[in-house]
Amino acid sequence: MRTDFDPAAMGGRAFYRLLTSVVVPRPIAWVSSVSADGVDNLAPHSFFTVASVTPPIVSFTSVGEKDSLRNIRQTGEFVISLAPEELFEAVNATGTNFPAEVSEFDAAGLTREPSATVKPSRVAASPVALECRLHEIHPVGDCFVVYGEITCAAVRTEVLDAAGHPRIEMLRPLSRLGLNEWGTLGEIKDITRIRAEDWPGHYRLG
Repeated sequence: MRTDFDPAAMGGRAFYRLLTSVVVPRPIAWVSSVSADGVDNLAPHSFFTVASVTPPIVSFTSVGEKDSLRNIRQTGEFVISLAPEELFEAVNATGTNFPAEVSEFDAAGLTREPSATVKPSRVAASPVALECRLHEIHPVGDCFVVYGEITCAAVRTEVLDAAGHPRIEMLRPLSRLGLNEWGTLGEIKDITRIRAEDWPGHYRLG
């Protein structure tokens, strides 16, 4: 037995709460940006993914008009820092609706780190920073999907293995769930994808 939910009958905000409870876990784009007046902003956005491999483009969604979106429109640059478990309270704090003239770096007591290719700062305590230049902003309903081309990926050396690959148990990323719930890494499962030519029964294409 299932319960059916009608988005039109529920209304946008009510269905949004349901949607964010079932589209889980969601990685967090911890977006830093700078306004045209030089005020920096830092905010978590939980609609975040890779949009293109070549060129390397990531995207996050601004639910409504927010400081991150306005700053990126003005300057064309932003940084996405990984939101690690150890900074759980700070990540949450930067989601506060401070006035535009207040920097979340300062409000949350976070140290800035200069970026290599863009003006917005990295979060110094984060193990990963993706520096981005704006590719495009695409309006969708009452939201805005922001696409950024990565100009530099800065990864803390101690989280890399001998082959230079980031180790997930060292990154310990946070994720967003429903309501006020957040997710941590938990159990890690490792499995190799089966190629068609190795499928049991010797399945072959064509």
